[in-house]
Amino acid sequence: MSTEPKQATQAGAGEKPVSPDVAAVIREQKERRAPVEITSPARTVKLEGLHAYYGDQHAVKGVSLTYAANQVTAMIGPSGCGKSTVVRCINRMHEEIPGARAEGSVLLDDEDVYGSDVDVVSVRRVIGMVFQKPNPFPTMSIFDNVAAGLRLSGRRGDVKERVEQSLRGAGLWEEVKDRLGQPGIGLSGGQQQRLCIARTIAVEPEVIIMDEPASALDPISTLKIEELVLELKKRFTIVIVTHNMQQAARVADKTAFMLAGELVEFTDTDKLFTNPDDSRTEDYVTGRFG
Repeated sequence: MSTEPKQATQAGAGEKPVSPDVAAVIREQKERRAPVEITSPARTVKLEGLHAYYGDQHAVKGVSLTYAANQVTAMIGPSGCGKSTVVRCINRMHEEIPGARAEGSVLLDDEDVYGSDVDVVSVRRVIGMVFQKPNPFPTMSIFDNVAAGLRLSGRRGDVKERVEQSLRGAGLWEEVKDRLGQPGIGLSGGQQQRLCIARTIAVEPEVIIMDEPASALDPISTLKIEELVLELKKRFTIVIVTHNMQQAARVADKTAFMLAGELVEFTDTDKLFTNPDDSRTEDYVTGRFG
């Protein structure tokens, strides 16, 4: 197979072939991106034979892969392929859906988060999640949105200082420092998403899952989220679900491609987009289906 991406002869419905653009993004990122200085070692997440069900529907079929510490891993694939289900299994959100269940192992370093003696609340503190649609608490101020997780978890210390640190970590402090008492719901969509990220990192997780975090945002807000992801991986292990393949190329160290509940390919991002091993991967990234 050629190391240069192939131009698709027929794009998926409503889509243009994307592989050449993705390859250009990868080349640009390689030239611009300096080695990441790890400021806080995070933890590895390993899936072993993960199956997930919605009642009788077998949505995820034996997925095994490792999300490396302090790296960004992107999950791509067409709608309904199981990528969001996989990440929701990581912090045990999947089981909150009536009739849903998961089988297999999800290891945080060497600890199985599905172990019988594991507290689900503690799992979700260590493995934080940012959703597709920003979801600040509508009745709370900007300050209280960030402080909520700290208070619920019983964390001691200077809450005011932690809130400021988290807002700075989410790249939002300078924009909101003079209106911390105003409702979080009054922020723009992009600011709301960064507020949700600040709320997530305030409780000091070690893994952050992002499920389409920029899909509802404008291009400028999307860029800010992507820049934030690259900064956050210095401290956290990041898993991001995205339909935007250029976004995966911009932020991800590794990328996993899923199809019909199965993991088709998982490798370095530049290899997956420019020289994939599986023809189905090539068909998807060149726009032949999607």
